[in-house]
This record gives sequence, structure tokens and C-alpha cells, in this order.
Amino acid sequence: MTNQFTRQRYPSDITDAQWELLAPYIPEPGSYSPRLPISRREIVNGILYVLRTGCSWRQMPHDLPNGKTVYHYFRLWKLDGTWEKAMTSLRKRLRTHLGREEEPSAAIIDSQSIKTSPVRGNERGFDAGKKIYGRKRHLLVDTLGLLLAVKVHSAGLVDRRGAPLLLQDLAGRFPRLRHLFADSGYTGPLLAWIKTHLGWNTEIVPKPEQWVLINGELARLPGPQGGFQVQRQRWKVERTFGWLIRYRRLARDYEGLPSSSEAFIQIASLRLFLTRLAPFRSFTP
Repeated sequence: MTNQFTRQRYPSDITDAQWELLAPYIPEPGSYSPRLPISRREIVNGILYVLRTGCSWRQMPHDLPNGKTVYHYFRLWKLDGTWEKAMTSLRKRLRTHLGREEEPSAAIIDSQSIKTSPVRGNERGFDAGKKIYGRKRHLLVDTLGLLLAVKVHSAGLVDRRGAPLLLQDLAGRFPRLRHLFADSGYTGPLLAWIKTHLGWNTEIVPKPEQWVLINGELARLPGPQGGFQVQRQRWKVERTFGWLIRYRRLARDYEGLPSSSEAFIQIASLRLFLTRLAPFRSFTP
């Protein structure tokens, strides 16, 4: 196999500086292996190639490790929590780099319905509001738009029912977090549940309104209907969804398991963090 120092570089490859940041979180090869270990950096490059181009594992270029091998490590590191640990650590490092505290004090929650390919499993449904049959990506991000947690489930679950699936395991994980921004889809008993289980105050951000002058007096009209509307703080999570969609593997849900979809979203966030911490211009051929 050709290594990263002799083959032609792909745009999705990580740079030397980025690998120095990521390498401490990638498990080393075991000493029991009878074969020459495959470069962990090349395995990561293979995963990033699939994420960026949207190709299948079987269509991995021949100068990268075999697609079955790359998928094996993608799955292995998904199961042992490698991706989530790396994402959490690098997010804290990026927040510090940007002059923020390591842990956020406020977060934003929202979901995105996405069409699926003909995948197996029951984690699919119809989103009557968006008219989409597929899955729903539920994200929790900080006020910089950096990913805190992700849960993928059926698009048939409305936001107020899907949110507990995302939030139920987060108690104590974000010690400074006290305030949550959400839209009108998160009203009802969910607000009390969030306060009881997590201790967070939830602010429902209203839709933008229009003010017009009628007979010399200001009158308030309902906001514009349809299309994207800028809402205080909530526009940041919408921007995060936009970042994710730039990766072709995430333009549609191709994964058989929702956990694999979540892992790809975590890896896409990792790529964002690495790019912010070590821009591509620092690449050394």
C-alpha cells in the first residue's frame, strides 16, 4: 500500500499539523498483530474520503487502504467511543483557542429531517411538516455552532418527542450549561422535563415579526411565512446543518444504523474543529 508521503494527496486528507492534533485520540495498533500495521493516518484519510465524496466503502481508491479495512476501523472506533472522545476534546480546545471557556453555558437544540437511501431498519418515518420520509438528525450545539451531542432517529417523531432521546444521557456532561434555546416545536411538558432532569432553563425563541407604520402608529404584523428566517441564536444551529450538508455522505442518510449516521456527523465536526485549529495552508507535502 502507498503511504501518505508518496501517493498524491486528496483534498480530504488531513494535514501534518491536523494529524498531530488528532493522533493522540486514535488507538495504536495492537502488539499481537502478525502483519505490518496499517497507517492509522491513512485509515482516517480513507474515512474522510468517504465522508467528503459520498462514495461507498467498496469504491475506495486503490492508493488508500482497502474499503473493508477502513470500514472495520470506522465501526470499531464508533463502538469504543473514539470519535465522540476526540470530538469532545478538540471542541474544548477550539473553544479555548477562540477565547471561550472549555464548557459552554448555553446551547441550542434543533432537528433536520433528511431523506434516506433504501436502508434497513425501522428507524425511518414520515415528517408531515417537511413532507420527508426518512430520518431526523437531532443536534445540540453551543452558541458558536459547535456540536455537543447528536441523535439520529425516525423522522416520524416530532421534536418534542425526539428531544428526550438526545438529552436523556447528558446529565452532568456539561457542568456550566444552564440555558437552552429552542423553537416552538419544543413546548409542552418537555420544558418541565428538561428542567427536572438537566436543570436547564429553556427559552423558546419567537419567530421574527414585522413592524409597519399605519396612520402614524407602529403596528406589529406576523413574520414572513415560509423560507429561512433569522432567529436569535437559533440561526447558529441552522448554520451547523449547512456545514454538515457540504459533506456528500451526509446529503442523504445512507447508513444502515442510526449510530453510523451519528458517527459520521461526529467525524464531520472533527474535521471542522481540525480545520479551525490548523488551517490547510499549514500542509507540508
